[in-house]
Amino acid sequence: QARLVESGGGLVQSGGSLRLSCAASGYTLRYFSVAWFRQAPGKEREEVSCISSTDGNSNTYYEDSAKGRFTISRDNAKNTVTLQMNSLKPEDTGVYYCATGGISCSPHTRDFGSWGQGTQVTVSS
Repeated sequence: QARLVESGGGLVQSGGSLRLSCAASGYTLRYFSVAWFRQAPGKEREEVSCISSTDGNSNTYYEDSAKGRFTISRDNAKNTVTLQMNSLKPEDTGVYYCATGGISCSPHTRDFGSWGQGTQVTVSS
């Protein structure tokens, strides 16, 4: 059964770092774009970062507030995608979901068909 599992969330102070991991079973991540979405309390799910498929040259995308602080990367040997988050801010708080889509990245949740269960990230001030 194909599934995505996120890990690495937790509670961290402002300015700290966390490393989120998205592991896939039942299919191979490098054939798909993989995105990280954040859902803060009372808000819609929004894309934080995305990496296109290997065939799409693994191009990366970051939403404006994540640029310079977050890094998305693939480990094809481990079939994982990682989001390294540095200089965390309280506004980064939320549940982080990884999701797989087509070859190229998209900012829309409707373009991602498989989702993990999410991992909570809480940044205290």
